[in-house]
Amino acid sequence: MKILLANWQDRDNPQAGGAEIHLFEIFSRLAARGHPVRLVCAGWAGAPSRAEVQGIAVRRHGTRNTFAALGRSAVREALAAERPDIVVEDVNKVPLFLPSLTALPFCTIIPHLFGDTVFQEASWPVASAVWLAERPLARAYRRTAFHAISESTRDDLIARGVRPSRIRVIHPGVDSVHFRPDPSVPRSTPPSFLYIGRLKRYKGVDVALRALARARERRPDLRLDIAGRGDFQPELERLAHRLGIAEAVTFHGFVSEERKLELLRSATANVFPSPKEGWGITIVEAAACGTPSLASDSPGLRDSVRDGVTGALVPHGDAAALADRMLELAADPALVERLGTAARRYAEGLTWDAAAAATEAHLLDIIQGAIDGTGDHPA
Repeated sequence: MKILLANWQDRDNPQAGGAEIHLFEIFSRLAARGHPVRLVCAGWAGAPSRAEVQGIAVRRHGTRNTFAALGRSAVREALAAERPDIVVEDVNKVPLFLPSLTALPFCTIIPHLFGDTVFQEASWPVASAVWLAERPLARAYRRTAFHAISESTRDDLIARGVRPSRIRVIHPGVDSVHFRPDPSVPRSTPPSFLYIGRLKRYKGVDVALRALARARERRPDLRLDIAGRGDFQPELERLAHRLGIAEAVTFHGFVSEERKLELLRSATANVFPSPKEGWGITIVEAAACGTPSLASDSPGLRDSVRDGVTGALVPHGDAAALADRMLELAADPALVERLGTAARRYAEGLTWDAAAAATEAHLLDIIQGAIDGTGDHPA
């Protein structure tokens, strides 16, 4: 089948993140299986307009800041150049409302929708624009099928008016060969916790800092490693100083893949205090390395953490509850290893090959009419 993808960025984009990893891990495998795949996306300063990335033919238009205005015409151009069998839009920022451009079979990938959480990150005018753009999604995409990456995303779509029969949940995978335990890398002593990801206001990293400050009242040796970059870092650094824990927090900035693996393997636990995610890629990467996670009991994260089995969930924003879990793990290395072993077993069952096969089957079902034009499964 010929597949036309639309996404804001490709894997080579300097600002590529989890959405691009997800898209390329799946569709590069479909390309390798013989399905021609084209991608329409934004470019960046100095980027060539055409490229082949992991077997996918990439056509770049404009930049991250202009793609909202250029995306629809770029997709229209791609449709005219070569008729695909199916169009796939990955809605991981502002939707482009592409179903109105074509009557071809259509699949919409939804990592997650921002909802009200966008107001925690963006300015009021920008947040309002994103919030409003998501409001008509169920109606504007009413004839499409949906690929949701978690049960939480599925439930969000249903709450917005999408019929359950139009949604298929396909969990992301993890490379459990690359992300694996290494017996030569010991757990950190004294115990250290890890946040790895973008430093954005909505990620809740401030909650981890407040939790560490509380935990250090009883265990002054506890530490927190923060790996990643983002515009919220200066405020987080100031908060660490105000809380009196600056000497216990290391801001690593961008880290190499080798260093990332070392941090994931040595941490007492990975910490992810976000109010909402599509899934939680770093949670399953940590799990594959044999490290448990402490995460908010929030959409997406409650799907990627098995509470009490591969880690623990705490009420979002509850620094005291997170501190209690930190102290529990710091005091019980055997519990850390038990949770970590279970996390590794869990991660081994999440493969990109399985996600690609499920996506291939889903797309073929859409093309062949197993999901009809209204999005309902025919009797």
